Amino acid sequence: MNTSSLDKRSTIISIGIIGTMFFTFGFISWVNAILIPYFKIACELTNLESYLVAFAFYISYLLMSMPSSYLLKRVGYKRGITIGFWIMAAGALCFVPAAYGRTYGLFLVGLFTLGSGLAVLQTVANLYITLIGEQERAAQRISIMGICNKGAGILAPLVFSWAILRPSDKVLFKEIPLMDEVLRAATLDALIMRVALPYFVVAIVLFAIGLFVNYSPLPEIAQKDEKTDTARSSVLQFPNLVLGAIGIFLHVGTQVITVDTIINYADSMGISLLEAKSLPSYVLTATIVGYLFGILLIPRVVSQKRMLQIASVTGLILALLVCTVQHPVHWLALHMDISIWFLCLIGVPNALIWAGIWPLALAGLGSHAKQGAALLIMGLCGNAIMPMIYGAIADHSSVRTAYWVLVPCFMYIVFYAFKGYQFKYWRKD
Repeated sequence: MNTSSLDKRSTIISIGIIGTMFFTFGFISWVNAILIPYFKIACELTNLESYLVAFAFYISYLLMSMPSSYLLKRVGYKRGITIGFWIMAAGALCFVPAAYGRTYGLFLVGLFTLGSGLAVLQTVANLYITLIGEQERAAQRISIMGICNKGAGILAPLVFSWAILRPSDKVLFKEIPLMDEVLRAATLDALIMRVALPYFVVAIVLFAIGLFVNYSPLPEIAQKDEKTDTARSSVLQFPNLVLGAIGIFLHVGTQVITVDTIINYADSMGISLLEAKSLPSYVLTATIVGYLFGILLIPRVVSQKRMLQIASVTGLILALLVCTVQHPVHWLALHMDISIWFLCLIGVPNALIWAGIWPLALAGLGSHAKQGAALLIMGLCGNAIMPMIYGAIADHSSVRTAYWVLVPCFMYIVFYAFKGYQFKYWRKD
């Protein structure tokens, strides 16, 4: 079906279904913020080992993006969505035997499988939400989807922590290192078993959503054949795209670092997991505020390109403040260093960077636009690699010193926002 021919009712239903997908993306992705510190305790991991959670989950975007495109070409977009949800359900089910054996490697297999299903869904969802409805309102729809995604991210750590944490855990976590080997093993086994039931429920829900989509009125996308642009044979010949993909890689890396490390950072200050469990939600709340700024200000008040420049500079300033400023503050019933709140505020500019890089990177690609978009999606593997770099630095220095990794990331994004997007050829003839 040609999506431009949909009536208003069908369009609203389709947007609602895609919104459910974006909500699911957010819930499954951002629950890692709780899994990382929880696995660190229950599986007795180093910082670097604990961030394998993010690595296993997000590296699937690099490895599975191309296979996903072939799958979608073979079975269609709607059927591909169903399969994507069912792949995710299989990944969630892996958590059950992993919990019974307290096998960290099997947890990572489950996370990779979850990420693989998401790679299929992400490939479809961004295309759908762009094509469904009026083209001039596509940016508005994308912002709404972003709010669905981050809104789920706010709920995920809170819901999951409610499901697996107990009021007595604050004392228990301090006692575990003092226990003898037998008691410690039994205690850790009991802790890790808490994730089995929640992920079993998640698996059922994901399977049910896939079944619902399969029988829903969501239309197939009928795309017109495009003429081949013979001027340049590869997307790698477009500097604005390649430099933009690097920008996406670094941008999503900064985003996942701020969310997935903030609880461990609070722990380094003596703040327990039970007290810090809301911090990832604060980062994502700041991100939603950034989306709202974008909806209200672009393009009425400021152009998208100018907003990217403002956001990148703001992100750089906040990253420097995280690394250099220390001062105790008491806010929202929490007594913490002000650097944690600077880390939360990075969510505001981060909300505006993705939407700013995307159109600049795809400008001038013509018939290469689909391949270019796939390259940008592959940049999401920054979510996997950047936390590992952070974790390695944290193990060899401190969790705060490791935040210096954010500074060069934002410096590069500043470069791209002001200069990098202008490069249309690698060299002048």
